[in-house]
Amino acid sequence: MIKRLFTFLMLITTTVVMAQNPLPLRKSVETSKRAIRMDVPLPNPIMNAFEAKTRDFSGKPGPNYWQLETDYTIKATLNPQTQTIWGSEVIKIHNNSNQPMDRIVLRLDHNIFRADVPRGSSVPAETTEGMVVTRIVVNGDQVDLGARTSFRRRGGEPKFQVMGLQQTVATIFLAEPIPAKSTGTLEIDWNTKLPGGENGRGHRMTQRWGSNVFQPTQWFPRLAKFDDMRGWETNVYLGPTEFFNNFGRFDVSIDVPAGWIVSGTGVLQNPEEVLSAQTRERLTKVLDSDDEIVIVGEDERGAGKATAEGESLVWRFVADKVNDFAWAASPDFMWTATRATIPEKGPIPIHMVYLPERARLFERAGEITRHALEFYSDLWAPYPFPQMTMQDGPSAGMEYPMVVNSNQGAADHEVAHQWWPMMVGTNETRYGWMDEGFNTYMNILSAADSRGQPANLNGRGASYGRRSGDDDEATMMWLSNYAGDGYSFQTYSKAPLMLSMLGGIVGDEAVINAMKKYTKTWAFKHPSPWDYVFFMNNELGQNLEWFWYYWLWTTESVDGSIQKVSTGSTTNVTVHQAGQMPSPVVLKVEFETSGPGIKSMSNAKMIDANTAVVTWPASVWFNGDRTFNAELKFGGRKIKKITLDPDGRFPDNNAADNVWENK
Repeated sequence: MIKRLFTFLMLITTTVVMAQNPLPLRKSVETSKRAIRMDVPLPNPIMNAFEAKTRDFSGKPGPNYWQLETDYTIKATLNPQTQTIWGSEVIKIHNNSNQPMDRIVLRLDHNIFRADVPRGSSVPAETTEGMVVTRIVVNGDQVDLGARTSFRRRGGEPKFQVMGLQQTVATIFLAEPIPAKSTGTLEIDWNTKLPGGENGRGHRMTQRWGSNVFQPTQWFPRLAKFDDMRGWETNVYLGPTEFFNNFGRFDVSIDVPAGWIVSGTGVLQNPEEVLSAQTRERLTKVLDSDDEIVIVGEDERGAGKATAEGESLVWRFVADKVNDFAWAASPDFMWTATRATIPEKGPIPIHMVYLPERARLFERAGEITRHALEFYSDLWAPYPFPQMTMQDGPSAGMEYPMVVNSNQGAADHEVAHQWWPMMVGTNETRYGWMDEGFNTYMNILSAADSRGQPANLNGRGASYGRRSGDDDEATMMWLSNYAGDGYSFQTYSKAPLMLSMLGGIVGDEAVINAMKKYTKTWAFKHPSPWDYVFFMNNELGQNLEWFWYYWLWTTESVDGSIQKVSTGSTTNVTVHQAGQMPSPVVLKVEFETSGPGIKSMSNAKMIDANTAVVTWPASVWFNGDRTFNAELKFGGRKIKKITLDPDGRFPDNNAADNVWENK
């Protein structure tokens, strides 16, 4: 009783004290202190992976890492009169997980062309019936597509159930699960009309020009991604974001009228059946030099000239270790080719198919594509595929394995996608910055190299300070699928700014070398943002979780300034940070050309006889202070100018308050 009474009295006393000493009400924009977060959030999906030892704090695949593999055999027929593809496919599902698979989730992206599905800012060129599935068989058992009953047993036997066939994501609940570490087989028959017309808005929303040029993408039923973090990825397809697919093998046969040129993912397996002797002979010379040669000229199109004779021809392509398949077909295509020489591999062909009236858009396409393939092979890892194809058509900027739907305008950017997500299989539906953002970063490097100049990332990190604070901006870790009007900045533009600041901390070369190792470590696997963060920390040799937290999980900035400078034998510079994000303190100190000798400082580097750059680590802010006294002990030489963050690497709203000049 006495103990309870004592506890009660203590509680009352604490409450009274708190009432007498409440936190002061806020009366200013800026707080006197800030709480610096030193770690990144670890939500359930990554915690589950850590517990299962499929991933860990090394940032490398864990000892129990696994991934689903899917092998497709597809037979498709294109009917130009109805603009429809009729297809039949068999998917071999390799359940490499440690759990039975009680359902199969399908991605039916062409259902976005229906009138009754949700979509983002994309607008199809034409409303169609979408992906019409007419038959599903799982492990030899046919699924009743018309059944409207719930999943239950009938006559003592389990029944299949399928849901969502009219949506972009459908689910088949299995009568018998596919056991762990085993395989299953899924057969699907389907048809889909390719939308065409003038009203399409957004990539992949227009997939043909009339009845003569077809550019099918995401055109067949695909297995959704199944992984160790979330199981099935069930994000609906809304249009702007792209994909997250399983790796596997594709064996695709495409039946088109004779005289039509077909290009696509993979290597053509039967050239002697579909190409004329002249076309085949020219193809043998593609790898001889960097010259661009004509495979099919404008006056050489048609059956018996470009292709073999006949009413229809079946083109068969095979691709290994790819996560998708795209193609194009037209009787009007010209076909030219050149080569790229890949480090550690040798020459591979670059094919270009396009309409003669659009030839001007492909005049430099081979040259740009060659540079991209060779430069990125050296930058990250050798291009892993046996060929590259550029396809003309209504989508002038889209990428698939070994295929770029683009002319020369977006060639460098789209080719770069062969590294992510075609090689490093990132989840674009959630983390577009790991795909488009890294791509934009490497485009900056490639553009500089093509001009024979060193890349310059100065100013990019600082520029984010002028954007930060916009309440329409989604954080980089917000699902890209739901980023709305901010999608472009969130997925494309912000990552290069982040990597600019990272280069300002550890050096651009260190960033590139770490990402090179990251690329090779996660090639043909599926890294998460946490894998990237921890991998980079380990490679760079320091815990940068504070850095990653502010860039990926917030929209904060540094907003640094020089508040005051007092000169003497020691010059004291009062540096202030108004934002929540910390950064190193980097001061460029410019001296008068004459006077006493300049003494050395352990954290200073002389960049010429009269200029030093002095650096203090970001840890000087970790106690929550907003001001830091930077002491300059260079001796008696007069200082004429001091600049904070001289390279513009740290997000800053106003560069004018970063400069002090001795008047």
